[in-house]
Amino acid sequence: MRDLGVGFKYLLRGQRWVVRHGKQFGFGLVPGLITLVLYAAALTVLALWGADFTAWATPFADDWSSPWLGLFRGFLTGVLFALALLLSVVTFTAVTLVVGQPFYDSLSEKVDRDVSPDGTAPESGLPLWRELVISTRDSIRIVIRALIWGVLLFALGFVPFVGQTVVPVIGFFVTGFFLTEELTSIALQRRGIVVRDRLVLLRARRTLVWGFGTPLALAFIVPFVAVFLMPGAVAGATLMARDLLGEETREEGDEESGDPGPADPAHFLNG
Repeated sequence: MRDLGVGFKYLLRGQRWVVRHGKQFGFGLVPGLITLVLYAAALTVLALWGADFTAWATPFADDWSSPWLGLFRGFLTGVLFALALLLSVVTFTAVTLVVGQPFYDSLSEKVDRDVSPDGTAPESGLPLWRELVISTRDSIRIVIRALIWGVLLFALGFVPFVGQTVVPVIGFFVTGFFLTEELTSIALQRRGIVVRDRLVLLRARRTLVWGFGTPLALAFIVPFVAVFLMPGAVAGATLMARDLLGEETREEGDEESGDPGPADPAHFLNG
């Protein structure tokens, strides 16, 4: 259970890092703002014309008597909007990371250089277009996994009592895991670690991942909060990736003085 607190500590350390490096924080806001505008526009369209879409998709109910027609289509419209909100939460990070690949990769690299005892950062050596292809492909794979979980949990939500108590809690833990995978992928991809090995790495330290990602998933319910936390989340995920790989990292007090601190405990995984 100690790892839960350690994971949350990395989330806080990431936010502190971007606060101390204001320029990086400003650059890191741009992708989130772009994605937020796109998602807000899509949800607004759905809110305005969702009922019309439901009516078009259910012509067999046109002859139903009142109030059953209104109740049926109103329920479907509500389900459609709920699914859209779930999809937006699950995919927001993935889309933002794809949109902001150059921004976040640069931010993550600067975090690595800042906390590395020798001031260096791993580099993929790949051209930008290749990194974008890999990032998009991996994000699609993770989103598909997340959507499968989302549909399953949504269906379980109709189970009396359990669906209103246990399922939402599980949902936030699942969302937190996939958020963490997406965020750590920036640092881990630069190190040449493929998505399958990244999942093995994260599953080996689930409580650490939940401590980082679950509070973030709760915060990301509010779109504007998600935008402002993204730069710090990327920074914190980079710090956590170093821990997962057992890389030596300077403590915060040493980061300011420039003196290398003691290494974090090693957690090597053979992928």
